[in-house]
Amino acid sequence: MSQSLFSLAFGVGTQNRQGAWLEVFYAQPVLKPSAELAAAVAPILGYEGGNQAIAFTTAQAAQLADALKGVDAAQAALLTRLAESHKPLVATLLAEDTALTSTPEAYLKLHLLSHRLVKPHGVSLAGIFPLLPNVAWTSQGAIDLAELAEQQLEARLKGELLEVFSVDKFPKMTDYVVPAGVRIADTARVRLGAYIGEGTTIMHEGFVNFNAGTEGPGMIEGRVSAGVFVGKGSDLGGGCSTMGTLSGGGNIVIKVGEGCLIGANAGIGIPLGDRNTVEAGLYITAGTKVNLLDENNQLVKVVKARDLAGQTDLLFRRNSLNGAVECKTHKSAIELNEALHAHN
Repeated sequence: MSQSLFSLAFGVGTQNRQGAWLEVFYAQPVLKPSAELAAAVAPILGYEGGNQAIAFTTAQAAQLADALKGVDAAQAALLTRLAESHKPLVATLLAEDTALTSTPEAYLKLHLLSHRLVKPHGVSLAGIFPLLPNVAWTSQGAIDLAELAEQQLEARLKGELLEVFSVDKFPKMTDYVVPAGVRIADTARVRLGAYIGEGTTIMHEGFVNFNAGTEGPGMIEGRVSAGVFVGKGSDLGGGCSTMGTLSGGGNIVIKVGEGCLIGANAGIGIPLGDRNTVEAGLYITAGTKVNLLDENNQLVKVVKARDLAGQTDLLFRRNSLNGAVECKTHKSAIELNEALHAHN
């Protein structure tokens, strides 16, 4: 097969009693695998093109390991381990980055994000929610909710406790991958599909959703909602919030530029440019009326916050006397007007 692939991964997963996939673990997902790798695995798996999730046996895993020894040593070693599996195996091959069609495909794309192979908004996640079953994440792994009560009883009869950590469509990221160079105080608060850049610290109250994350380094003590990407050297203070596309942001992609600070209990509903500061307790939405001040603290004009989206070197604050939202910059009135017109 000469067709190039967008992504390829060999996984071990969990199925319910009807054979439906609940989750898949990919130890070494590959983005844009070599033509040699794709050509070596296709005949063994019976792959003839398109986006497919193909179940395979431990015997086929051993065949794949032999076929890849001279092609990709790391994947060959992985398949040697998978040949020992007592759990179901699946190979997921994506010819194109298109809308999702299966649970193994959905898990592969979430792995690509958390393995830092792609950044948020770097792959299509269209159609993901119906393909992720709502699962009980337990001390014995993923369990279908319809099968949970019986398994809880079985555990009790053996004198064991089956602990349920969460009931959710998304598992926690660290059960699948722990990226290098990060600190995560409470691992339950980072979902699989988060991109956590090197040098990032996520404190106990920090939260990072799927298809969101941080460039790193940075300190996250607030909420990074789905679709939001936080730039290098930016800090999110305790209890602060970023408005994602799932929480009312519409089609606007909310991002935080480099060197920004969002204060404790503050929030943003607009993209921030580099070196922006939002004072503690101030929540800015796109329609917030803002008094724009120049370098001399003189009012230039009243604008909506969306008009300041992406502008650099801004300080958003609330006037302590009259409560008005203000935006201060070191730029002159002429420079400010030029920036606003350029933005429009």
